Amino acid sequence: MLREIRPAIILLLLLALITGLAYPLAMTAIAGVIFPKQAQGSLIEKDGKVIGSTLIGQEFKDDKYFHGRPSATSAPDPADSSKTVSAPYNAANSGGSNLGPTSKALNDRVKEDLEKLKAENPGASAPVDLVTASGSGLDPDISPEAALFQVARVAKARSMSEYRLRQLVTEHTQGRMAGLLGEVRVNVLALNLALDAATSR
Repeated sequence: MLREIRPAIILLLLLALITGLAYPLAMTAIAGVIFPKQAQGSLIEKDGKVIGSTLIGQEFKDDKYFHGRPSATSAPDPADSSKTVSAPYNAANSGGSNLGPTSKALNDRVKEDLEKLKAENPGASAPVDLVTASGSGLDPDISPEAALFQVARVAKARSMSEYRLRQLVTEHTQGRMAGLLGEVRVNVLALNLALDAATSR
């Protein structure tokens, strides 16, 4: 009987080594050579220190910065591990809130966010991505409309011209990949870094 099952066991071990170890290591090595920046997480450095990634959003609360989408990610409550607390852009717990359109908590949060946005830019309708979280909760990008909506607030906080801020938004607007895939977008971290650089000049 051992003679009959020996080929199956050997084949199982061989395929496990090839597909579970050799292939992933080879692909990781090739990716590291061909796309070194992306293979390391598309990290952004400033003054020799890693400050973020172009792939994962960050929370910016200060009025002098552009804000990203709301994030529904959470983390365990340090005081009570059976509960969770809000932890925006927590890459270790990526996911949406799973709150549906009839959820009172979701509706209350959206109304509160809309009131804040209307106060900062009266008369303009708020872009939907400034009040809705992405499916992952980690989206680093916003629409150009969402960035332009925030120009008045950022200009006032920094005493900059709105014209210059609109130029920065335009310069950091990325199109669809190959003209087909994805959406036109603005990376919030890259835009804020350019904003800091423009202000320091």
